[in-house]
Amino acid sequence: MKILLLDKNHPLITEQLLAKNFILEEDFTSSYDEVCAKIQKYDGVIIRSRIPLDKNFLEKAKNLKFIARVGAGMENIDIPVAEKLGIQLINSPEGNRDSVAEHVVGMLLILMNRLFIASNEVKNGIWLREENRGDELLGKTVGLIGYGNMGKATAKRLSGFGCKVIFHDILTDLSDEYATQVSLEELKNEAEVLSLHIPLTDSTNYLIDDIFISEMKNNFYFVNTARGKNVETKSLVKALESGKVKGACLDVLEYEKASFENLETENEDLNYLLHSEKTIVTPHIAGWTHQSKQKLAKVIVDKILGSYCN
Repeated sequence: MKILLLDKNHPLITEQLLAKNFILEEDFTSSYDEVCAKIQKYDGVIIRSRIPLDKNFLEKAKNLKFIARVGAGMENIDIPVAEKLGIQLINSPEGNRDSVAEHVVGMLLILMNRLFIASNEVKNGIWLREENRGDELLGKTVGLIGYGNMGKATAKRLSGFGCKVIFHDILTDLSDEYATQVSLEELKNEAEVLSLHIPLTDSTNYLIDDIFISEMKNNFYFVNTARGKNVETKSLVKALESGKVKGACLDVLEYEKASFENLETENEDLNYLLHSEKTIVTPHIAGWTHQSKQKLAKVIVDKILGSYCN
């Protein structure tokens, strides 16, 4: 099989596929149009997020048998068209679930204990203790929206901090030893911390907006390591200003480029997030550890070999 690799990934992918006699071609620079012009030559494609695999792309990929996404999100692929054309879709959320879970906990601890703020103050000769009194995770009710790989790994960590973890998911009967499944209404009534672990779809685009936030019974901390467009930024900023959202931990932003490589716009709402003491903002790196890079690659290779080397 001939496979096109469109993004740089861990060398494990090429090493192990070459060892199984796959033919690989790397192309990390060609434009969308240039890739479309040659995609009919390949049986498989391995991607991250550089190039969108839309209807036009997929219809030109006459011989494509699979698309392997190194990561979890599949919004860069026209899934209905791919399924209609019989193209197998492979992703690897198992590879970075632990990284994401640790990032969630890390951001919450930094935010709730004012660690960056207090550290910077001391480094600048300012010694304030009462002003930097922290807020404990112990005893908090954490509400997760989405209980797949990322949600489950996050629940496992938070349960170790003595949190009550509840979650809402479109699938049923997912409760386990770490978290209890509830209705969305019950989650809104109980959660003191809200964390998103959902894909970006038509139904989750701007899920967190003025209405959703107003329906939360408690003032709450908010975490988003899912997708930026799950949240309407202007609504979040209003809630931070009013105190309804006590603080926000954001690894993803509405204003990211589709490739996740940078921000594509600047405005007052973004400026607020980047300068507020109520926010922790990181550059889409929750799933981006040294360990997850290798695990993501291993999961993808194992799934490809499992389908095409039997």
